Amino acid sequence: IHVERDRCGDRVGSQDQVSATFGGLNHIRFAPDDSIAVNPVPLPAARMTEFQDSLLLFFTGFSRYSSEVVAEQLGNIDKKEKELFEMAGMVDQGLAILAGGGDLGDFGRLLHESWMLKRSLSARVSTPAIDEMYAAARRAGALGGKITGAGGGGFLLLYVEADRRDAVRKSLSHLLHVPFDLDHSGSQIIFSNPIPLETIP
Repeated sequence: IHVERDRCGDRVGSQDQVSATFGGLNHIRFAPDDSIAVNPVPLPAARMTEFQDSLLLFFTGFSRYSSEVVAEQLGNIDKKEKELFEMAGMVDQGLAILAGGGDLGDFGRLLHESWMLKRSLSARVSTPAIDEMYAAARRAGALGGKITGAGGGGFLLLYVEADRRDAVRKSLSHLLHVPFDLDHSGSQIIFSNPIPLETIP
């Protein structure tokens, strides 16, 4: 966050950096004073497996500078307070669905509602091509989804129940499907060079 925002001057969020640092499934709260609270969301193993298996990730084929998308969203904040408060309220709803013993499909349906709101924050969050990808997935049985990150390109994450996964993958066969697992260890130092940089020729 420090490097991107303070050193490089990019207008970016903090969610990706915090998620990568801690790993796992977390409730992350960003306070107005820039403090960050990270609380793990504990799920029974079977429910975690069902949740993770229901998430399909596809590369849209479009890349973008997230800072440009975020900059436009920030410029619209005053005009989009209602939508932002509604999206914030969905966090507690999502946590209740995950932690409860009910239908996990409700999380997918909530994800759809959230994406509809996020699309309204800026004209750059989605594109006609991305909208068609999402619509095709929904027609094939996806309950909900979103573009990850700021939007405008990158990856499309979908919530799909077991009996519709093959149909959704077929509907998006022109896109790269990226299998993934939730990582629970977070960022780790895998290489450390104790030699001061100034001594390296």
